Amino acid sequence: MLDQRRLPAEEVYVACRDYREVAEAIRTMVIRGAPAIGVAAAMGVALGVRQADPSRLDEEFEEICRTLAATRPTAVNLFWAIERMRRVYEGVRGGSFGAVQATLLETALRMREEDIQVN
Repeated sequence: MLDQRRLPAEEVYVACRDYREVAEAIRTMVIRGAPAIGVAAAMGVALGVRQADPSRLDEEFEEICRTLAATRPTAVNLFWAIERMRRVYEGVRGGSFGAVQATLLETALRMREEDIQVN
């Protein structure tokens, strides 16, 4: 992710390796702007599920969503994105772990593309 705190002087990218790092990037304003925050949250959900324990997926999914939601309590796009990911998860919940992971990643990538087209 482009560290927006360092613009315009520097172009520095931050790599997030798990959903907690995504949450920290949102919280510390590495990511700014409503659409970018929403897309980052969706990617964070997909990343978190990718690393989750399949036997505890429901619990871990909720923890991922709660952690991301707590980062910026007034960011409307953040909650919109998390809610969209929750709806998608409910639709694939109970399917194979790989299918759940793939569907959530596809949704997050679609959200990114939608954002690019609109903005």
